[in-house]
Amino acid sequence: MHIAIWPGRVYPLGSDWDGKGTNFALYSENATGVELCLFDRDDKETRVQLTEVSNFVWHGYLPGISPGQRYGFRVHGPWAPQEGHRFNPNKLLIDPYGKAIDGEVGNGPELFAYSWDSPEEDLSFSDLDDAHLVPKSVVVDESFDWGGDKLLRIPWHETVIYETHVKGFTKLHPDIPENLRGTYAGMAHPAAIAHLQRLGITAVELMPVHHYLSQPGHLADKGLKNYWGYDSINYFAPFSGYSASGTLGGQVKEFKELVKALHNAGIEVILDVVYNHTGEGNHKGPTVTLRGIDNATYYRLMEDDPRYYMDYTGCGNSLNVRHAQVLKLIMDSLRYWVTHMHVDGFRFDLASALARELYEVDSLAAFFDIIHQDPTLAGVKLIAEPWDIGEGGYQVGNFPVLWSEWNGKYRDTMRDYWRGEESGLGEFAYRFTGSPDLYFQTNGRRPNASINFITAHDGFTLNDLVSYNEKHNEANGENSMDGESHNRSWNCGAEGETDDPEVLRLREQQRRNMLTTLILSQGIPMLLGGDEMGRSQKGNNNGYCQDSDISWFDWNLVEGNEELLDFTRELIFFRRQHPVFRRRKWFQGQAIHGKAISDIAWFNTDGTEMTDEEWEVGYAKSIGVFLDGGQIPSPGPQGQRVSDDSFLLFFNAHYETIEFALADALSNKEWSVVIDTKEPRFLKEEKVYTGSQAVPVTGRSVVVLRRTS
Repeated sequence: MHIAIWPGRVYPLGSDWDGKGTNFALYSENATGVELCLFDRDDKETRVQLTEVSNFVWHGYLPGISPGQRYGFRVHGPWAPQEGHRFNPNKLLIDPYGKAIDGEVGNGPELFAYSWDSPEEDLSFSDLDDAHLVPKSVVVDESFDWGGDKLLRIPWHETVIYETHVKGFTKLHPDIPENLRGTYAGMAHPAAIAHLQRLGITAVELMPVHHYLSQPGHLADKGLKNYWGYDSINYFAPFSGYSASGTLGGQVKEFKELVKALHNAGIEVILDVVYNHTGEGNHKGPTVTLRGIDNATYYRLMEDDPRYYMDYTGCGNSLNVRHAQVLKLIMDSLRYWVTHMHVDGFRFDLASALARELYEVDSLAAFFDIIHQDPTLAGVKLIAEPWDIGEGGYQVGNFPVLWSEWNGKYRDTMRDYWRGEESGLGEFAYRFTGSPDLYFQTNGRRPNASINFITAHDGFTLNDLVSYNEKHNEANGENSMDGESHNRSWNCGAEGETDDPEVLRLREQQRRNMLTTLILSQGIPMLLGGDEMGRSQKGNNNGYCQDSDISWFDWNLVEGNEELLDFTRELIFFRRQHPVFRRRKWFQGQAIHGKAISDIAWFNTDGTEMTDEEWEVGYAKSIGVFLDGGQIPSPGPQGQRVSDDSFLLFFNAHYETIEFALADALSNKEWSVVIDTKEPRFLKEEKVYTGSQAVPVTGRSVVVLRRTS
C-alpha cells in the first residue's frame, strides 16, 4: 500500500493532527534512520521512512491520517552498548510525545534489544521482533469543551491535600457503577467527589497517571503488577488501564472530564510525576522507548563505561536532565498537563535526582532555573520529594523559592513524639510551627514550603502505624525483605488485629492525636487517602505491587469508623475557620527562646515559659503552646485585617494524665476546651477553665482550648 508523505514540520514533536492529516516528529541525535510504523485494526504494520531531518528531528506529514491511528517508531543506528548506543530496529518504540497509548507492555524476550540466552548478555544483538508486545501510540483529537474551566489557584495557606490512587480509590466503591470503578470516570462520579467534598480537602494528589510499565517481568513471574505506577514510559499519555472510555484517545477525554468535575467541586488536581527515571530499567531492561530512540541522549550513562547507567533512583536508570532535549521533554510535558489537561500542580518524585548536574545536588540546577522563569508553570503548585538514593541526595529544606517540599523530618518527628521516643521538644516545636529552621533560616521561604505528612502511600497507613511494630509484606513475594524496616510505629500493645478493648481504644486515640497535630500544624497538611476511615494494608508498608484489596479502599470501613471520619472532617473545617492555624507568614515572637508572650509562646506543665536551658535539655513528653489570633500579619484577600481567636494547645505523650497550669499572663481569661482527643468527637459542651484551675490532659492526648473572654 502506497502512503503519501510530505516533508512536514519539526515542531511540535510527536503526532499532531490538523484536521486534514497528521505530522510526525521524533528527536534522535545519533540515529541513522527512522521508520514510522502504522498499524491497522488487524495489527498489520505499514512502515514509512522519515527522510527529513532538521536539528536532529526526524519528521514527515501524512495526509489523511486521522485520530485513532495507532503507530510507533523503529529507529536505526549503531549497536554499540559499550559506547552507549543501543539502536535496534527490530524493536517497536513508543512515541515519547504520544498523547495516548493503546494497551500495555506485554512480557517476553522479544522486548529486549539483546539475546537473553547469549553469554554476551546485553552486548549481544536480538533479531526478534516485538511489535506484538508493545502498545501503540495513538493520534488524538485534542479538542475538548472545557466550558470555561480554568485552574483554581487556591492559595497555598488554604490548601489541604489528599493523596490517593485513581484505581484504588474507586475500585470497591458500592455507589459507583461497576464498569466505572477503578477509572478516571469512576473518580469523577458524584459519589466519589461527594466524599472528598464532605471531607473538606482542597486538592487531590494523584499517584502517577503517566502511562507506565504495568507488569515488569520480575512481578509478572509472581503474578503481581506495578500498582503504584512509578515506572513511566511516556510523559504525555494518561495511563490507559484507568480508562472506561476505550484506549484510542478516549482516555484523554476521560481524564479531562475528571479534572473538570473536580474543579466544579472546588478541588484542585496535583499529579505525582516521575521525571527522574523511566520503566526501561538498567542495561538489562527492555527497550520500549527512549533507550531505542537515543540511549546516549536521554539517559545518564557512566562516564568511564557508558554501557552502564548512573542510577540515583534505585530503579535502574536516571534521565539525563543535563541535556537540552531531555529538559525540553520534561518542560513540554509539564506545560501540556497544565494547558491541555488543566492540572493545578505537580509533586516531583525523587526530585533531588533532577537537580544533579554533575554528581552533587545543585539547588540552582538548570531544571529549576527553567521552571522558575516559565510563565505557564509560575502559578501552579510545585512540590518536591526532596531526596534520592545518591550521595548527598537528602535535600529537605534546600529547594529554591516557588517550591514546597514533602517534609520527611516532620513525619519522623511526629511519629517519634506520639510513640514516646526521644525526639526533642525543640524538634517538635520547629515542626509544629512549619519548620522555620529548614525553610526560613536557609532561604527565606514561607510556611507553605512545608508539606506536612505523617503517612503517605510509601509506608504504613495511619491505622497500621498504630497497629504494627513490624512490616508484614509477605504478599509481595520477597520474604518481607522489601520496604522500610524502621517505621517509627507502635502497635499499642498487640501486633495487628486484636479484640482487646484497651488496645483498640488507645489506637483510636493515637489516630486522633496524629490527625490533630497534622491539621493544626503550620504549613500544608497532606492526608493519606483512606486514613480518615481507618484504611489498613494489614501491615504491608510497600504496596507498590499490590493491585488488590490490600491497596484498594474498603468502603465498608466507613460504617465502623464514622466517628473517625467525622472527627477528621471537623478538624479540617476547624482549620478552615481559624486563620491562626494556617498563617501565611512565620510567627515573629520568640518561638523557642524568650520570655515575652507575643504571637506564640511555649510552656512547661507548671505554666512557666520554656527557658533556653530547658530547650537545650531537649526531651520531654509534654508541652503547651499559646497561639495569639490577634497578631496575624498577613491581610485578607481584600487587604482587610485578619484576626482570630487565641488558642492554647496542650500535648501529652506521657502514658499518665498530666495537669497543665495556665500561665500567669493567660490565667485572667476564660479558656474553653474545643478538642480533647481522648474523646471520639469534637466537644459539643465546652468545659471552661480560668485562673488557678489546672487543665487535666489524659495520657497520650491533645487538648485544645479557645480563649472566650
